[in-house]
Amino acid sequence: MGTPLRNGNAGVQGAPVASIYAQLDQGVQAYQAALLAQQQDQSGAGNAILDALDRVSHAARLCADTPSCDMHRVSASYDQILQLRQNASGDSRALAGTEAQSLAGESSPVLTIVPQTQRAVALLKDGGLSDLVANNDAVKAAIAEWLTQMRGQLISSYVNYQFLRAEMAPAYHKAGLPEALLFGIMAKESAGKVHAVSRAGAAGPLQFMPGTAVEYGLKVVNGFDQRFDPRLEALANAAFINQQLKAFNDNLELTLAAYNAGPGFISRLAARGGNDASFWSPQVYDGLSQETREYVPMVLAAAWLFLHPDRYNLKFPAIDGAPGQVTLTAPASLAELTICLGQAGGMQDGWFRTLRNLNPRLDPEAVQKAGTQVRIPKQMEHVFTTQCAADSRWMALANTLHAAIPPPVPMAAPQRALAATRYYRVRPGDTLVAIARRMGCGDPRAIARANDLAHAGALIRPGMDLRVPACGGGAFAATDPPALAADGYVVRPGDTLGAIAARYGCTDPAALARANGLGANDLIRPGMRLRLAACTRPGGGDLADTRTYRVQPGDTLSAIAQRLGCADATRIAQVNGLSAPYLIAAGMELRLPQCRRG
Repeated sequence: MGTPLRNGNAGVQGAPVASIYAQLDQGVQAYQAALLAQQQDQSGAGNAILDALDRVSHAARLCADTPSCDMHRVSASYDQILQLRQNASGDSRALAGTEAQSLAGESSPVLTIVPQTQRAVALLKDGGLSDLVANNDAVKAAIAEWLTQMRGQLISSYVNYQFLRAEMAPAYHKAGLPEALLFGIMAKESAGKVHAVSRAGAAGPLQFMPGTAVEYGLKVVNGFDQRFDPRLEALANAAFINQQLKAFNDNLELTLAAYNAGPGFISRLAARGGNDASFWSPQVYDGLSQETREYVPMVLAAAWLFLHPDRYNLKFPAIDGAPGQVTLTAPASLAELTICLGQAGGMQDGWFRTLRNLNPRLDPEAVQKAGTQVRIPKQMEHVFTTQCAADSRWMALANTLHAAIPPPVPMAAPQRALAATRYYRVRPGDTLVAIARRMGCGDPRAIARANDLAHAGALIRPGMDLRVPACGGGAFAATDPPALAADGYVVRPGDTLGAIAARYGCTDPAALARANGLGANDLIRPGMRLRLAACTRPGGGDLADTRTYRVQPGDTLSAIAQRLGCADATRIAQVNGLSAPYLIAAGMELRLPQCRRG
């Protein structure tokens, strides 16, 4: 165990938890002040560093002896000390000859008390990864790549991560994993862009594939893909990493290879090399794809640079990532907030990426109603109050710019496709029903049959290429959607009452059946005319007061909603049976509900 407090106060076993937490916080603050004093060459700074570390160690021992004390708070305090140590410009001088040097090994009293932290440091400690960095050309080459052509991505990854840290880092702290590893994975996978989607269909800041996401509890809930939630994806990622570390006996390189190439595949390769197999063993390394051979060193290199920037003439920007929140006093979108916030706080690239990352469930172009709570960095709360008030000049400018719509490009007359089958690449949020509607195919079951899928509700993944037949015996009409006839709707091949109701925003398909003298089990036939006047929409009103709009090139659902006075795009999406992320194509005809801004 570590040395006692230098002032001789041993403390009382079973001290109140609040007092222990306060001692931890005071120790971290004292450590930060001591580092600053050391940088300023103040006398006694070295002893102050030791005293601060003793204070944290003492509080950690008290916490270990107090049943209701959360040891994760100890781990978080220790992580803060590592972060402060990393950011100190006089790193080597400040730590020389002090107990802080033990923070990179197993001798620290904090590590002795907190096994999770001990294991976390062991995964990236100087005695392990530093040898790899020094002797492995692949990792050294990866460091060189991060510091040259990918330096910009590394810096932007760091900035994005600092604003996401409060959301993502707790998952790693709780799992006993090193935060540097989380950063390394995120930097390589997405550069900290929460809404990143790969060609293969991986999504989110840590790029989970759909199947793996479901296995680790990430689902699509109310149209929102939880892979885009940084907190939830970090929890899933930590669970995956810990599971693979256990399977590979804490071999970090094999674990990262499994994250990239799949656990089953890496397990089979490792089995060829026997008990001593490593990522670098010929039996494993030679069987990997070039992508995985590059992926593992790049993640390790980014993690190492996160811990030791000063060793490589690298300086990460100082970022205050403390989370905050504001309440909209008037309708506004994230795009409008970006304009009114400008480059305040020294953010040269503006705040759009940060606002998107912190509010993953919000369409950045959709106008949110007054009273909506929006997450922003705490440092920007005052700027929001002054620059984004409803009557401010910058908010007025933002509203004007956001409402501007480029003139439509003249379109050629719609033409029907002659081919019997088209191909469609699945995009995030797509369903067979939505694809059928978009491609002018009345029956999604025909698409399912053409692609050997079990049923129309079968799971499809972004990036899949689907064969879309000319279902119902007719040609495609993706740019020629059905319109209401003067006396109702003419049934097309493959139509069902439920599909018609969804297409026109009816709240009750049964009411549609009753209005046309049909029973619940009666079939409808192509050519039948259905009366839709009795079909009510969500919020009231019948179809007679619903306008239509033909989508122009460059249109988005949010832009259309903004132009036509809707508070957000979800109402239009609901009426047209669209699901997130509300993808539309030029030539589509949308039904527009009577909605108002705000």
